[in-house]
Amino acid sequence: MKHKDGKPFPPDKSPRTVPMAIIFLVLCGFSFYLGGIFCSEKNKYVTDDTTEAIDTTQEMATGTLQTKAVTFSVCSIEYQDYTPCTDPRRWKKYGLHRLTFLERHCPPIFERKECLIPPPDGYKLPIRWPKSRDECWYRNVPYDWINKQKSNQHWLRKEGEKFFFPGGGTMFPNGVSVYVDLMQDLIPGMKDGAIRTAIDTGCGVASWGGDLLDRGILTVSLAPRDNHEAQVQFALERGIPAILGIISTQRLPFPSNSFDMAHCSRCLIPWTEFGGIYLLEVHRILRPGGFWVLSGPPVNYEHRWRGWNTTIEEQRSDYEKLQELLTSMCFKLYNKKDDIAVWQKLSDNSCYKKLENPDIYPPKCDDGTEPDSAWYTPIRPCVVSPNPKYKKVALKSLPKWPQRLHAAPERVSDVRGGSDGAFNHDDSKWKTRVKHYKKLVPAIGTDKIRNVMDMNTLYGGFAAALIDYPLWVMNVVSSYAANTLPVVYDRGLIGTYHDWCEAFSTYPRTYDLLHLDGFFTAESHRCEVKYVLLEMDRILRPNGYVIIRESSYFVESIATIAKGMRWGCRKEDTEYGSDKEKILICQKKLWYYSKQN
Repeated sequence: MKHKDGKPFPPDKSPRTVPMAIIFLVLCGFSFYLGGIFCSEKNKYVTDDTTEAIDTTQEMATGTLQTKAVTFSVCSIEYQDYTPCTDPRRWKKYGLHRLTFLERHCPPIFERKECLIPPPDGYKLPIRWPKSRDECWYRNVPYDWINKQKSNQHWLRKEGEKFFFPGGGTMFPNGVSVYVDLMQDLIPGMKDGAIRTAIDTGCGVASWGGDLLDRGILTVSLAPRDNHEAQVQFALERGIPAILGIISTQRLPFPSNSFDMAHCSRCLIPWTEFGGIYLLEVHRILRPGGFWVLSGPPVNYEHRWRGWNTTIEEQRSDYEKLQELLTSMCFKLYNKKDDIAVWQKLSDNSCYKKLENPDIYPPKCDDGTEPDSAWYTPIRPCVVSPNPKYKKVALKSLPKWPQRLHAAPERVSDVRGGSDGAFNHDDSKWKTRVKHYKKLVPAIGTDKIRNVMDMNTLYGGFAAALIDYPLWVMNVVSSYAANTLPVVYDRGLIGTYHDWCEAFSTYPRTYDLLHLDGFFTAESHRCEVKYVLLEMDRILRPNGYVIIRESSYFVESIATIAKGMRWGCRKEDTEYGSDKEKILICQKKLWYYSKQN
């Protein structure tokens, strides 16, 4: 500081400068002391994560993600059929209204299991298709509730070490084949390839879906995890497509205008309650011109009402209310005989125009309602009308099966970068890739592989290339990826939306082959590799296979974690021999729970 005449002040030699310096030195010394304590004791405060430790030095040197060896413990035997997002242990936390507790409710991250799900005591490798359609090992699905409660309806019966599936059901006492024969008489399109995809709500043990496989119709069998123990588990053990789900407060994980046919055989869904909200969801996922089939109350009430513990007047009222609701949603009664009634979703816009009247219920959904939004999306009390820009989405406009499998769907143009050319290139590419996969995994195409999942499909090209083999593929589209699932359905395949940061809606040990194409490159910033692989282990059958097509950066890390899950893995070249991309072939070993584990 200076005087106003420009000369500096003389230095301040007052005695107060000395204690200030001393205080400063003392603080510095104390800070140094604390730092030494912290550094010497830091291991007490850093969590020792034994499941994944990345060596960043090697990563920088090699250009690959390096993970130290891992070892996963085995879960308690009580978790043998653990379904994390539909866990009965958590039901009491959620409401009873519209059976909300049966919907997906995934555990928070801090409750996730980091252990391997054990098979039941006495588990055997599943019986091979097609024999599995009619029988399975009792110890693989050791639940007798359906056998005891539905014994007079012939859903299944237990004999010795096996369950047998005679093809019975509540509404088809003469067997499912006789029931489907009658249905085919009512819907001729079931015979000529016009109808290819179907959904069965409240599927029981999926005998209806199983019978349709021989008729060229691919069905998603849907049922919740409820007191009808293990319906979906029985279906998948038999080799029939199925997932856990319920029509409640959230939309089903499918795009709009997808299924050619929907079916309910006394599935106990209260169709006329809550303003017909459940019917509105069926309408959304059914493509224009598609069919909704109902058997059971109140159909054929004139002859059946005595067995339903009700009066004929009540059943007549219920039927008339159902018919009124369906008409208001642009369905028309298509055909009816005995216990089966069939309605058809209208294709033309004349009916949907009337819904724009503000005095009509249910109203037409406004333009801001995304029809394909179906991952944790509430069911909306409005009618999703067909988009007039689509000329080839209606059932009558689609090529018949199997021609539609390789025909570029109209909705491919809605995908960013999508076009007929891009679709055809993808289709051709997967034919080449699957030929290479067949060399790497000779079990493909044999009876060792029946239930297959493509965990992050684009257009379903992997599934299409496998179409001649005795298997089926569940095509999964990430809820965070481009919406390509409508394309999958338009070509006559099935699939679902899913977020792989969560558990899939299925039981343990339900898939023979899992396939991923660049998944970790696309999703590892959101979903931790460890948890995705543990979920894959949960849903993979013992001796099942995994094909991981991935950038070289991730392959070694994935292989290390997989070894800790008791998988045997080997690294292979792609069909192009690229160093930037590799294929990891893994097989899950068969092991059993013991206290030593």
